[in-house]
Amino acid sequence: MIFETVQILKEQLDNYFDEVGLNKNLILDNVALWESGAKEAERLDGKVIISLLSVEEEPTLKNMPAVKVVDNKSEYRNPPVNLNIYLMVAANCEFYDTSLTSISRTIEFFQGKKIFTSSNTVYNRDNASLEDLDHFRFIVELYTPGFEVLNNIWGTLGGRQLPSVIYKVQILQLERDKKLGTSEVITHISGTLNDMQQ
Repeated sequence: MIFETVQILKEQLDNYFDEVGLNKNLILDNVALWESGAKEAERLDGKVIISLLSVEEEPTLKNMPAVKVVDNKSEYRNPPVNLNIYLMVAANCEFYDTSLTSISRTIEFFQGKKIFTSSNTVYNRDNASLEDLDHFRFIVELYTPGFEVLNNIWGTLGGRQLPSVIYKVQILQLERDKKLGTSEVITHISGTLNDMQQ
């Protein structure tokens, strides 16, 4: 679900860039390749890059029930994992003013649309990884780290800073379709109670 979410956001932002007259220069890639000296770094030249920075489990939804009743049978499953992901949109455009405009338009887009659902979002269903995606809902919020944290992030990414913005995308639910066991549902209790005092 992580790739699918990021791909949907990329498509949506790409369409918005097209609407406002920016070149379609948006890519999903690892911003850490920038200035790495690797041959792959060339594909980041002149691009606005969406990169996954971090994944965290949502602690408030950790204690979900492990039992679900389906067709009058109890199914035991591990609870789904609810995730928040942090995405960076970094502009490595040829001209600095284009980079700043790209970041401004990114902020503008997500200010206008924060909640993405399967009913309010048009995405490319021909993409093989998205064709089985039936239902989704996630919220995109601006995340503003302090200067020290931002410096640590870029230090970890191994380069000087680019104009960028970070978003927290919450909540993605990942669940493997695997039953741990099944049992009959208790629907009634029969028998008699004996007097306990003797």
